[in-house]
Amino acid sequence: LQADAAGGLLHLINSGPAALDGTGQQQIDGQPAMKPWWEINDQEVQACLKATTWHPSITEYFPGGGWSTRYRTLGGMPATIARVNLVQGLGPALQLAEGVTVELPDKAHDILDQRTNPTWPTTWFAPRTTGSGVFHDTYSVMNNWGANHCVMSCGHIGADLISLAAMLRIPVYMHNVESAEIFRPSAWTAFGTADAEAADFRACGNYGPLYG
Repeated sequence: LQADAAGGLLHLINSGPAALDGTGQQQIDGQPAMKPWWEINDQEVQACLKATTWHPSITEYFPGGGWSTRYRTLGGMPATIARVNLVQGLGPALQLAEGVTVELPDKAHDILDQRTNPTWPTTWFAPRTTGSGVFHDTYSVMNNWGANHCVMSCGHIGADLISLAAMLRIPVYMHNVESAEIFRPSAWTAFGTADAEAADFRACGNYGPLYG
């Protein structure tokens, strides 16, 4: 593996259908992207459809039947994966990882595709590793992920999600966003400045949820 994939990849798949935006066939400034629906042009609609094949869903997951969308996300799209875990005694807690989509050679992709299910959509995702903590390497990212599911958004939106989580009093316990890009309410500093993650948990617990 080379370039963005040199540090390893996460194999993001979905057991059945997925939004065709995930093909990466839309473009922003000439790069693969997922756009707001009102900005998608007719050519991009057709490109998304052309990049997708349709297969009967497997009854193990969908007893009622239906269709599975099969495609491979184009490489080179900056992306953020995120997950909210519901922890007993704690409540919701957010984790996220910024990175980029990657394309594997056909032979390598096909071998791995057959090991899972060739009717499922696939995104090869390289998280941005930092060499320390849970982002020491790609394996550490997956090993500390709450479960084998996530939501993927186009672009690096980790800082926005962290600010939103603070507003909702949802602590963030895993991210690879530079500290200079993060904004939380100034009151958070009263809960500690040396360890921002621990302070986030204390602040969210103290102020209580703004939902439910």
